Amino acid sequence: MAATPQKPAAATPRRKVSRHRGEGQWAVGHHTPLNGNEQFKKDDDGLNVRTRIETIYSKRGFDSIDPNDLRGRMRWWGLYTQRRPGIDGGKTAILEPEELDDEYFMLRVRIDGGRLTTRQLRVVGEISQEFARGTADITDRQNVQYHWIRIEDVPEIWNRLEAVGLSTTEACGDTPRVVIGSPVAGIAQDEIIDGSSAIDEIHRRYIGSKEFSNLPRKFKTAISGSPLLDVAHEINDVAFVGVDHPEHGPGFDLWVGGGLSTNPKIGVRLGTWVPLDEVPDVWAGVIGIFRDYGYRRLRTRARLKFLVADWGPEKFRQVLQDEYLKRELIDGPPPAEPVERWRDHIGVHRQQDGRFYVGFAPRVGRVDGATLTKIADLAEAHGSGRVRTTVEQKMIVLDVEEDQVDSLVEGLEALDLTARPSSFRRGTMACTGIEFCKLAIVETKQRGSQLIDELERRLPDFDEPLTINLNGCPNACARIQVADIGLKGQLVVNSQGEQVEGYQVHLGGALGLEAGFGRKVRGLKVTSEELPDYIERVLKRFEAEREDGERFAAWAARAGEESLT
Repeated sequence: MAATPQKPAAATPRRKVSRHRGEGQWAVGHHTPLNGNEQFKKDDDGLNVRTRIETIYSKRGFDSIDPNDLRGRMRWWGLYTQRRPGIDGGKTAILEPEELDDEYFMLRVRIDGGRLTTRQLRVVGEISQEFARGTADITDRQNVQYHWIRIEDVPEIWNRLEAVGLSTTEACGDTPRVVIGSPVAGIAQDEIIDGSSAIDEIHRRYIGSKEFSNLPRKFKTAISGSPLLDVAHEINDVAFVGVDHPEHGPGFDLWVGGGLSTNPKIGVRLGTWVPLDEVPDVWAGVIGIFRDYGYRRLRTRARLKFLVADWGPEKFRQVLQDEYLKRELIDGPPPAEPVERWRDHIGVHRQQDGRFYVGFAPRVGRVDGATLTKIADLAEAHGSGRVRTTVEQKMIVLDVEEDQVDSLVEGLEALDLTARPSSFRRGTMACTGIEFCKLAIVETKQRGSQLIDELERRLPDFDEPLTINLNGCPNACARIQVADIGLKGQLVVNSQGEQVEGYQVHLGGALGLEAGFGRKVRGLKVTSEELPDYIERVLKRFEAEREDGERFAAWAARAGEESLT
């Protein structure tokens, strides 16, 4: 019998082998740009755009700007296009960039350490009035932001800022952003160490240098020797926190890998003690690791926090020592927990030299150019030539003689800048919001100001430290995850079934004392109109249910959902 012929074996489908391109880390040889942002940075360093702004764009106008400069490199000089008026939040994620762009810019003035002379502050205010329709918001990173800036006016604005020692250099972009510092550095009676010289040296060596002008994403730095932990060190890419070493004396504890946005992470200690004069070198080592090993393939994973999470603090410290510093770092102690709940320096405080500083609270960081010039005049009239901005969107006048304090406080009150704010005025922050920001979904600044007034009226005796942070989108510029009450803007459905502006609620976040992220209750969203009712209800439950001395964050962590809704 003939053998049954065998069917030929079916051909095995050939698998398409895709070559793994890695994370775009330069240190392992991945220099080919893996996305459009990396390509435009390779094509031309962002710092080079200044020449084109001065010689071409400011003379030919908005329509002459190259798109890669407009939505990319101009950020290296503090410029973002602002949101076109009249575009509602529902269209934020739908429209193309050119549909969202207005022909005006936000311009960010870089204020390292929050340090300003009254002369500088007056110039900032005058520029606001002449070129920015009066806008001049104080940010939660100690900067000042203008809006309504025309490209034609940018060179003149730079000339005026630089004439008094200010700039917009690397205020935005994939660069080392403003170095935030204690606003009372060098003057506070309880200071562990003054980090001002390190901030100055980092700025002198590295800001505007092409050594670090092409990073995977932005890089945020905090340096403070205050025992109040007053720079939100836990959520910066790198932070130097004042400590007193039992053998070596005052210096800094080193933290890396903090950040918020849609993937929040608390920074980690490397367990080292860094003396003041070595801070710039160690900073350069940390940012060098970020430049060389940072992930460049996906923008969503391009912050230092993702590398630190993957490596862990032990490997990060070892690479820092072996490849960048070429020496061992000294082991050191952690910072002590702050003894005060407020870290914003609001009120009247005695300085080391016997004079006083006075911290005061604008409304959610919103001021205007005319007010800034009046603050400069008021400070000088009371013998001061120095002011500070804070990471809580507040301001401080330094060097006030004791017999001038009361008069200064009264003058500030007349400008609606109180040195004796309610907990609500003191603790409420807001990002830019839909008024100007192309990423925003809801309004924030006006909402925050109205909320302060409403809560002061409804709860006049509430005096517990409390932070209420409003953000217009999920990106957490206003630090919603680490607020007592964090409000993330989104569109929600009201009782009539209509889609309206509202917020997802985060409860019980904190920095400093027991730092951690707020709790989200499933389905807990409130409309903007319902916001005062909701917060009043929750705070009354907190007052009724709290244990003796219990903070809001601790109560919110243990409270039942029925108390939080």
